[in-house]
Amino acid sequence: MSNNKRLLIVAYHFPPVQGSTGVTRTLSFAKYLREFNWDVTVLTVAALAYPEIRWENLAQIPPHVQVVRAWALDTKRHLSLFGRYPWWLASPDRWRTWYWPAVMRGMALIKNWRPDAIMSTYPIATAHQIGATLARRSHLPWVADMRDPMAQHDYPEDPRIHRAFELIEHDVFDRAGRVVVTTRGAAKLYQDRFATYPREHVTLIPNGFDSEMFPVVTDSPPAARDWALPLNLLHSGLLYPIERDPTAFFQAVAELRDANVLSPQTVQFNFRAAGHESTYESQLHSLKLRDLVHFLPPIPYREALAEMQSVDALLLFQAGNCNDQIPAKLYEYLYAQKPILGLTDAAGETARLMSSLGSNQIANLHDKDSIKRALPIFLDNVRARDAPIPAQDRVAQFSRRNLTGALADLLDELVKSPRER
Repeated sequence: MSNNKRLLIVAYHFPPVQGSTGVTRTLSFAKYLREFNWDVTVLTVAALAYPEIRWENLAQIPPHVQVVRAWALDTKRHLSLFGRYPWWLASPDRWRTWYWPAVMRGMALIKNWRPDAIMSTYPIATAHQIGATLARRSHLPWVADMRDPMAQHDYPEDPRIHRAFELIEHDVFDRAGRVVVTTRGAAKLYQDRFATYPREHVTLIPNGFDSEMFPVVTDSPPAARDWALPLNLLHSGLLYPIERDPTAFFQAVAELRDANVLSPQTVQFNFRAAGHESTYESQLHSLKLRDLVHFLPPIPYREALAEMQSVDALLLFQAGNCNDQIPAKLYEYLYAQKPILGLTDAAGETARLMSSLGSNQIANLHDKDSIKRALPIFLDNVRARDAPIPAQDRVAQFSRRNLTGALADLLDELVKSPRER
């Protein structure tokens, strides 16, 4: 039997879920912790609970990671009648039904597998409720991976859900041995909000990239680029009507097209697996952008990473109301070694990270004129092969393997020695 310590991770997002970059954080921790003398069991939901799955995603789970699935339903999809459902079955989120089955499966795991610590991970708040209950009943050390701030001044909009988030945050700080966040802004927010706790109670472990998920680099030189062909710009992943609203970008592209600054013969904008396509398609129709902007269907994760490496440049969208957050996609963009145009607030964490690495091509997501000024300059720099790309040795600090080492150090601090088996 292994002498490694044991970690029970409570996580909603785990393969075969499709369409969420949030899964890669938990998956990478589970994969690499064994290198730091920790074995992992993941307590997650049954596949029925996911809005979208790809069974081939199961191949991403390493054989040394045990996965236990507890029954759960999506209240909105499975329990609504004529579009309505009891709000208490969707508080703090739509997977509230996961709570009791997961607690029962978790306690059985604690009895039989005997983990040394528990970690739960957001953005599904029920995971923290499960983690808190398991920690309280077992008296095991608990790490709450908050990632991003939960309760914010304008989120969640429903005051009942907002209050539920606030209560979970207080429970996390009361019970968790450490609270983990992914950005400096989130760390400061929680350190200020819970100022009576030691500042070291909050630990920063950023998101990152898993180089093993990218295509293997060969020694063959890349095929010569025909610069007479249109530039191919890609946004990979979800857009949101508020947090990543592309409206101003579409308007800017339309006006630049009307001014003969760009055309379908010079550039193509592709959005892969954006979601909300019906909303955006109507905008493309009214602005007559269908020959310039294209929405593409989801593809398997590894193929999406390969696509990032194949295009001429990448687009990143992040609104000012998410200034304390950094899209997980940015770290994969950085590893892909392509120019990035960041459509975000210059005062936010996303812009700060890009600028700190020398990738300072930034425009305000909601300011059409800002985008109109920045986009032609960016495209000219890409054509001239003069757009800044952060050096690989600086990007390497965000390797998922390296970041898992930081988590292992935190866990080792909480659990000084393995328990007797």
